[in-house]
Amino acid sequence: MSSTSAQDARRELTDFTGELIGPDDAAYPEVRAVYNAMIDKRPALIARCADADAVARVIAFARSHDLPLAIRGGGHHGAGLGTTDGGVVADLSPLKDIHVDPEARTVRVGGGCVWGEVDRATNAYGLATPSGIISTTGVGGIATGGGLGHLTRKCGLTIDNLLEADLVLADGSRVRASADENTDLFWAVRGGGGNFGVVTSFLFRLHEISTVVAGPTFWPVEISAEVLTAYREFLPNAPRELNAFFLHGSVPPAPPFPEELQLRKTAGVVWCYTGGDTEAAAREMAPLLDALPAPLLHAPGPMQHPDMQGMFDGLYPPGDQWYWRADFVNDIPDEAVELHAKFGAEVPTPQSTMHLYPIDGAAHDVGNDGTPWAYRDARWASVFAGVDRDPANASLIKRWAIDYQEALHPYSAGGAYVNMMMDEGQERVRASYRGNYDRLARIKADRDPDNVFRLNQNIQPTPKPRYETRP
Repeated sequence: MSSTSAQDARRELTDFTGELIGPDDAAYPEVRAVYNAMIDKRPALIARCADADAVARVIAFARSHDLPLAIRGGGHHGAGLGTTDGGVVADLSPLKDIHVDPEARTVRVGGGCVWGEVDRATNAYGLATPSGIISTTGVGGIATGGGLGHLTRKCGLTIDNLLEADLVLADGSRVRASADENTDLFWAVRGGGGNFGVVTSFLFRLHEISTVVAGPTFWPVEISAEVLTAYREFLPNAPRELNAFFLHGSVPPAPPFPEELQLRKTAGVVWCYTGGDTEAAAREMAPLLDALPAPLLHAPGPMQHPDMQGMFDGLYPPGDQWYWRADFVNDIPDEAVELHAKFGAEVPTPQSTMHLYPIDGAAHDVGNDGTPWAYRDARWASVFAGVDRDPANASLIKRWAIDYQEALHPYSAGGAYVNMMMDEGQERVRASYRGNYDRLARIKADRDPDNVFRLNQNIQPTPKPRYETRP
């Protein structure tokens, strides 16, 4: 499709509710950019959709021209699966409606929202729903892929708190999926990603969470093995109100971190306590702190939940180079601890990091087949993220992330959280859905038999059986 395609779209999509942007438009360079600057794709058309009807028309346009179609919410996906070369991007960013019902403890959210917008709206009523750890992340990717974050142990995954989803399907029809309507879709969309339709609106359950006690503790990277060993024993026995993920990385080079610690490589824990005041939080954190040497910095304090969610936004702005790998983890044996210590000491850039997110507490209240998210029995999700602003370091950060993940993969549970994977091939996708993949493929065949929604961690539709007639 040539650069005149935007003009073709304007002729065909009359009265389009939104904006149609092509390579010849002044806004194109900015609008085509995604969060990961390592992704440099050039769509033929970017359609910024203002309502569900616009989404349906863009789907029909892409299908009629036999063009690949990407769906973009927040544009954060590491592999750049919200964009495409030479195809069409349905950009949901204008879908910004947020409605909080404090009595019902629900929030209805447009498919173009980012989590910081939702967090601020719900926090006004002393309420929150689980999401990730960076507030600029799009709601849609997290809410259809899983949703690990600071509230996982207390409130479950984001998908566990999804009550309804309004979708535009591949044939342009509009449906609502819930526990009472289109139950096959409701099961599939809670972890199956964007394979089944474009979610234009979400309804989430809210929890009474406002002030949290949160922040990092850093130890010298030289005692990383000791810290991780203590953490692996401590965290599973901590109350659900206390979330804590382990990390390797560097102290951010900015206030409020002490200047003498900035850029120092560390092993750390990032805390989020939802159960009470600072004294209660200190009591729950104490067993880990007492088991280890004095930290370089222990900085948890009371803050509003949206401030916790935005804590890393400044460290990871749009436009950095990213390459990440991931795995689910059941156990962290001593051999894995030593490998973590080795690669933690070799963090190649100040923004590069490894996180171990806990999967237990409320996340274990749902079975492996309760949603497509098939690793409920895992205890952690690991992500190995090479990050840097300078494109000259792209190969360096990529090599570190790959080497780190491949060294630890023999100690993994097999699959990975799909939102933290690059474009790693079909077998990797299948492994990440385990026994749920075939059910997803059958639903895909029913709802999107032509695999229109394929620019994602793709569930391939199960081929329909062929029947032969005998003479």
